[in-house]
Amino acid sequence: MDFSILERYLLAKPHSAVYFPFGEEINVYKVKEKMFAILARGKMGKDDGTDNHWWLNLKCDPDEAVMLRDIFPSIIAGYHMNKRHWNTVIMDGSVPKGEIERMIDNSFLLVVNKMTKKDKQSIIPITLGK
Repeated sequence: MDFSILERYLLAKPHSAVYFPFGEEINVYKVKEKMFAILARGKMGKDDGTDNHWWLNLKCDPDEAVMLRDIFPSIIAGYHMNKRHWNTVIMDGSVPKGEIERMIDNSFLLVVNKMTKKDKQSIIPITLGK
């Protein structure tokens, strides 16, 4: 997945927006001011020419985080993040697009599920009728 496809997918999430608190080289994606993804070239914006891939940080269930790191060599413990709750996906083409989308979806939902009931319902409306 290239940058434009990733960004389109990230910004398609309800109430998501991109911010640049760490400089214009590091895109931080938030839902209602809560971070669910970071996307940057190389080691989170420190492109020294040795790694030209995009790096995508995503929130992850701790058990799943370890499992994903065991399965995919290009998924590592979250770079500059809490390594128990975040993974970094080095976008070198080795992780299938569907798996990346699933991880983005999970990261978004992990963040939303920690919000107040009112905020959750404004992001993902709950159907009360049957």
